[in-house]
Amino acid sequence: MKALKPLLIAILALYLLPTFASAGWWALQDRPARWSEANWGSAGILPQPEASVDAAIYIFSAATGGLKGAVASHSWIVTKAKGAKTYIRYDKVGWGSPIRRNHRSADAFWYSNRPQLVRAVTGSQAELLIPKIEGAIAAYPYAEPGGYTIWPGPNSNTFVAFVLRTVPDIDAVLPPHAVGRDYLPDGEFLHIDDDWRDIHLTIRGLIGVSAGWRSGFEVHFLGLVAGLDLARPGIKIPAFGRLGV
Repeated sequence: MKALKPLLIAILALYLLPTFASAGWWALQDRPARWSEANWGSAGILPQPEASVDAAIYIFSAATGGLKGAVASHSWIVTKAKGAKTYIRYDKVGWGSPIRRNHRSADAFWYSNRPQLVRAVTGSQAELLIPKIEGAIAAYPYAEPGGYTIWPGPNSNTFVAFVLRTVPDIDAVLPPHAVGRDYLPDGEFLHIDDDWRDIHLTIRGLIGVSAGWRSGFEVHFLGLVAGLDLARPGIKIPAFGRLGV
């Protein structure tokens, strides 16, 4: 029991208190009651696709709807081939055919919540990476109807995290509130990124660690992530996200 007490205190301080604080703040905000009342239009973050001939890749994340938006976000991928006049947006959703293409504007609000631009890659590097992203999307193992579980995964964030791990040169990590991102496919316990810059250990996305130059040091517990960012100094707080440079 003496050894258990510090562990319980750590879980309370690192995971439960931030979660309860975020839920309390969220409950005080004016939110749409139904999805049909929410703003799903463009947030005006991205330039018009025809404004540049360069290829581009964008990773987005936005708080989701309902009470779960207090602790969880939804992420998606946007690409634009060199010379293309339109963006292509890829999401995984929990209804119908899971992998959706262009079902919303590339930089749209999600349940009226403004998206966060997690990562942008443009120019020749994006041109090289887009075919790899398309290959990773095609290889995603939960792309059939029924291949979605809101918690602990596989969900929308599991999908995007799978692509980021498969194509590590994108050099991005989803924010701490992207619940489901640490769920590894097919019951995998250990994953080492191809460039050896990150290592991930998990038990079905419920408890585990990630460590490396991209992830820094993270401990996830029941889908909530706490940790330290090394590449860009900062801290990762469950439900709130990342604070730092």
